[in-house]
Amino acid sequence: MRIYKTRSIAADACKNGRVSMNGVQLKPSRTFKEGDTFNVRKGPITYTFRVLQLTENRLGAKLVPEYMRDCTSPEQLELLELAKMAGQSGRDRGTGRPTKKDRRDIEVFMSDNYLDEIDDWDDETEN
Repeated sequence: MRIYKTRSIAADACKNGRVSMNGVQLKPSRTFKEGDTFNVRKGPITYTFRVLQLTENRLGAKLVPEYMRDCTSPEQLELLELAKMAGQSGRDRGTGRPTKKDRRDIEVFMSDNYLDEIDDWDDETEN
């Protein structure tokens, strides 16, 4: 029901104990009934879903609310917002570690010779 992108990822989540109902870990072959409530742990939070109707076919994303309701507690959603904010702090996306060229440029910049070269250049411009 569109909780995971593929069935194999959903099966792996079940096998790794990330999907539970009433505190019991579920197997990938578990069948649901209308009214069942189950928990899915994804990252720092645990989502809670309630089955409203059953279907045999895969659904489009727009039809999912007719068959399943997200009952996740506000405390868990707050954890999600905090995790998003924590991920945004720090460095800019894609900047990463310096490359070898960046490291060499930094070493040249920080060396004593670089400062001497700047002083020599200033002396030449004053003449």
